[in-house]
Amino acid sequence: MVPDIGRGSRTHGLLVYLYGPGRREEHTDAHLVGSWDGFAPDPGRDTDPQVTLARLTAALDLRVKQAGDRAPTKHVWHCSVRTAPGDRRLSDEEWNAVAQRIVHATGIAPDGDPDGCRWIAVRHAEDHIHIVATLVRGDLRNPRLNYDFNKAQAVCRRIEEEMGLRRLNAGDGTAAKNPTSAEKFKAERTGRPETSRETLREAVRQAVAGAGDENEFFTRLRETGLRVKVRHAPSGDALGYKVALPGDRNRHGEPVWYPGSKLAPDLSLPKIRLRLADGTTERATPSAADGRPDWSPPARERRSATGIAEHAAVLLDGDDDEAAAQLVGVGELLDAVAQTSPVATRAELAAAARAFERATRSHVRAERADTRALRSAARGIVQAGGALGRGEDGGTTAMLVSTLVLVTLVAARWHSARGHAQQAHASRQAAEYLRIAYRQAAATPMRVLHDQGRALPEARRRTYEATLRAALPEQGERADGRPRNTDALLATLAQAEQAGHDPEALLQQAIEVRDLDTAEDVNDVLVWRLRWIAQLPAHPGEAPRRPQAGTRPTKTSANRTCERNALTAAPRPAVTDPRSRPPRR
Repeated sequence: MVPDIGRGSRTHGLLVYLYGPGRREEHTDAHLVGSWDGFAPDPGRDTDPQVTLARLTAALDLRVKQAGDRAPTKHVWHCSVRTAPGDRRLSDEEWNAVAQRIVHATGIAPDGDPDGCRWIAVRHAEDHIHIVATLVRGDLRNPRLNYDFNKAQAVCRRIEEEMGLRRLNAGDGTAAKNPTSAEKFKAERTGRPETSRETLREAVRQAVAGAGDENEFFTRLRETGLRVKVRHAPSGDALGYKVALPGDRNRHGEPVWYPGSKLAPDLSLPKIRLRLADGTTERATPSAADGRPDWSPPARERRSATGIAEHAAVLLDGDDDEAAAQLVGVGELLDAVAQTSPVATRAELAAAARAFERATRSHVRAERADTRALRSAARGIVQAGGALGRGEDGGTTAMLVSTLVLVTLVAARWHSARGHAQQAHASRQAAEYLRIAYRQAAATPMRVLHDQGRALPEARRRTYEATLRAALPEQGERADGRPRNTDALLATLAQAEQAGHDPEALLQQAIEVRDLDTAEDVNDVLVWRLRWIAQLPAHPGEAPRRPQAGTRPTKTSANRTCERNALTAAPRPAVTDPRSRPPRR
């Protein structure tokens, strides 16, 4: 059950809308289901609805006129209450009980208070009602409406439980402001797929992703074509900002401006400054000269981001409140990937970034926040530009998205452990979008790998299958009970050995990076981890490159842990060289 509260100044205009046909003829059988005294006139049940509508307006506005100048300018309190899709149909009597509990809980008309505000509840659809109240009490004082939305939310959660309705996730006051009804209707009228508020929120989020400083943030905003207005102090320092869409104007022909704080709680200029103050980590550009393949800039940055995302998942898995900072960094990384992704995956990655935005905010604060590595990864991806979605670029997109699926699922677990229901749901929703994007990005490289795995000589297949059984004795089936297809993983182990790595040690290193219990398909996850660690091409159609002799020794368990902890500073995948491997014990 979802309440949506707003305020206005035109009682008659709101009633005309509620009792009218609706903007798309969606209103049917409009009628009262409750009122302040149970005897309010009902235009929906009268033979002369226009006259009755005027009488109802006068009755609701009586105390407002008596209060005169003491009445608030926006004296109309409007709350729509809607049941969730799939809920049973409530009767008029049940909706009346819902309305009475909401006006009591919010302080509009407390039970037993003869001076409560006047209110009515109108029903013109099966799944919702509209509560309209005028904000002057019988003693001509204004009601106390502190935290009315939170109180309405709380009572709706109790009503859901008592009436057997679908129980929605409780909010915690950290969500971004929803678009108003007027904004939604304006979007429909102008043919926009979403409201200006939603478009601007996403544009500002993407502008801040990986931005080096405040000037770069504002430059990025302007480069997207937005109107930007910065408020300056006499000293010249920026105090705040607001943005508007080109062509979006109000009835007076003026641009419709939105301050950052009205788009989302963490998009105000002070909050953005805190994020920018964390800075970014500058990384040296790898090249073939140091024994590393010279990938294209988009592929190279996605490879680097894969290791950084893995480390963020390790921190979130540690169940530490300090990991809250990683959620903000992961959100920036998702925004960076979404705005530079190939066309085939852009819609799903943008949807994932938008969903995860809710998971980046909670009341948990990290005292020693350090998101430099994640912000640096986001910055590198943005500066490298868009990936083509083919060859190595497409393969590294699949590699990174596979890791981000697991990161969002670990984030959901982190939020669930703290009772953050909305944030946990948002994380799981982001994971679903990422899974769709992963399947699209990975289709071609995984198909090639499966073909290569099936073409391996039988003796080599048996050797690699024995290695897999020894390392993963309980991974014979998928989560849905079907047997796992290991062809791609066998092909990757064969290519790693051809490139000079020890398959057994390499596989164990990939497994030890982090647990695999959130993976939908363990084999796919291990394919991309192995290819990242061993510096194999993400697209198997490209020839693997052999590391230079003696460049990177096999890692022991201790220094593998150190390497993982150092990923935030300089993410450089390890290469296993069998010639430097310590003797077996």
